[in-house]
Amino acid sequence: MNINVQKILDETDKVISGKRDITEKIVMSIIADGHILLDDVPGVGKTTLAIALGRILGMKYNRIQFTPDTLPSDIVGFSIYNRDNNKFEYRPGAVNNTNILLGDEINRTSSRTQSALLEAMEEKQVTVDGETHKLESPFVVIATQNTVGTVGTQVLPYAQMDRFLVALSIGYPDYEAQMEMMRNRQNRNPLDEVKQVVSLAELIAMQNEAAAVVSKDSILDYITRLAFATRENSLLELGISPRGAIFLDRMSKARAYCDGRNYVIPKDVRESFIDVCAHRVVLSEAAKSAGRDAKEVLLSILKEVKEPDSRSI
Repeated sequence: MNINVQKILDETDKVISGKRDITEKIVMSIIADGHILLDDVPGVGKTTLAIALGRILGMKYNRIQFTPDTLPSDIVGFSIYNRDNNKFEYRPGAVNNTNILLGDEINRTSSRTQSALLEAMEEKQVTVDGETHKLESPFVVIATQNTVGTVGTQVLPYAQMDRFLVALSIGYPDYEAQMEMMRNRQNRNPLDEVKQVVSLAELIAMQNEAAAVVSKDSILDYITRLAFATRENSLLELGISPRGAIFLDRMSKARAYCDGRNYVIPKDVRESFIDVCAHRVVLSEAAKSAGRDAKEVLLSILKEVKEPDSRSI
């Protein structure tokens, strides 16, 4: 494994016990310069993990708690008239002056406010009153939504779901991890012990190195065939978008980079497929009636689509 990635993961273990597989995927997503949706029950450490990663990676951190009365201007900022100089002046919102934005319970706010994040997530900028404001680089959104308590929630539209590189679930810890967590919090806060292990410049260099990882045509063909298989599957009303296929390639490159390789292999694609694609597909009514879920359908597609020959990689 890449030395810097190993240091990052070792540091995150101080605050999240027994979830190395999930923290590894989140770190990969940040290295891939992608946004992360954590779809989970309350109290499993989503906020703690986001704060810890901000410190570990040397990223400026900001948090916004989404509620029904959160306004788009809270996200992107607003203009205010200054009578002293007779001009309108821009007041930054939550997305400004930060590298990692934690959006807590994004499904608790209105569709209008949710959509305010779209330009920021896709183009790394916001436009207010015709004036464009560039965001910090890197800029990563970690949004959370709870799977329980649906009263007052707004389902994220497909266009916004498609902006997230991955959708993950931390889940409950096992017995040993729960015990370790309890012991570690008897008289201290593990967050106080987390330290920065890479600089922001080093993180940006890691992102550039991951982007330079080679995906040969055989790998791109494999990703394309997987995407087409989702679009032609009778159990899926909506398959993977072109953006989803590109994101699958990006995540596969980040996985290869974290494993210490400068080229993608089919295993990278296979192990990234569900996390990148499950939230992008829409089940058909027949699939819903049969009790199927997106992950199950995508796993069957993985089995059906032939991997490229090792000699072509």
